[in-house]
Amino acid sequence: MKFHIQLETTYSYENPVSFSPHILRVFPRTDLFTRCEKRSFSTLPDARIHYRNDAFDNTVASCFFPEADRHLPFRLSLEIDVPEKNPFSFLLDAHALQIPPRYKDEERAFLASYLVLEGSGPLPAPLAPVGARPTVETLVNLTHWIHENIAYEERPTGLPRGAYETLSRGNGSCRDQAVLLAEVLRRNGVAARLVSGYLWEGDKPAGERHAESSLHMWTEAFLPGAGWIGLDPANGVLADHHFIAAAVGRTAQDVAPLAGSYYASEPVASKLESRVSVVKAG
Repeated sequence: MKFHIQLETTYSYENPVSFSPHILRVFPRTDLFTRCEKRSFSTLPDARIHYRNDAFDNTVASCFFPEADRHLPFRLSLEIDVPEKNPFSFLLDAHALQIPPRYKDEERAFLASYLVLEGSGPLPAPLAPVGARPTVETLVNLTHWIHENIAYEERPTGLPRGAYETLSRGNGSCRDQAVLLAEVLRRNGVAARLVSGYLWEGDKPAGERHAESSLHMWTEAFLPGAGWIGLDPANGVLADHHFIAAAVGRTAQDVAPLAGSYYASEPVASKLESRVSVVKAG
């Protein structure tokens, strides 16, 4: 299955400003089966761009801007070939058949940071640890509960809220819900990480699309035998081939699509315009 992806983000300022280095994590994570067939990325003509892989093996572009400007554009065009995927097509090792998984010592050593809690507070009974339960059924139930009980909120900018704030509000964006599910999984003894990337929703009515014109965030759980399994509480589903990961990490800062600052000698009015398009080819 092929997708055409277009990302355009432009910052505009009332007067010329200087820029810190900007970090972008918007390039698809590819593997033996997922291929990026075409890629075009641009920003200001005088920018210096350095590509590298970070500690999570995400492809990162570090952009350096030698001159001040009134505009800062970023444009990315991609053609991705993704194999169709049944999200339930995996086999669990015997020690992962129930939650909490009985991680082996070597697994726990690697996964330790993905089990660290970010906050404290009571969880609703359907999300709280209650002893051993079937793994797949429990993951489905946790994801579905958040989808059904935390109303979706369109909030295109800003950091994710903490898990317990999202619970108290009863609503949240996709990134708020992903942070909540990661915390719930960790409370239940499951290693979890966050994922940002692209989501094709062309098979849904317009009013049900949660990633239209923007990037998406979801959660992954590590299950021995299966690896990292994607869970999307905003849509109440396990992640299939419609989900295209760009960055993974333990916290929301690790997967932020764009990070950087501008500098000026006095306050400057600014405006952000951003658009993401994910189109199925053929």
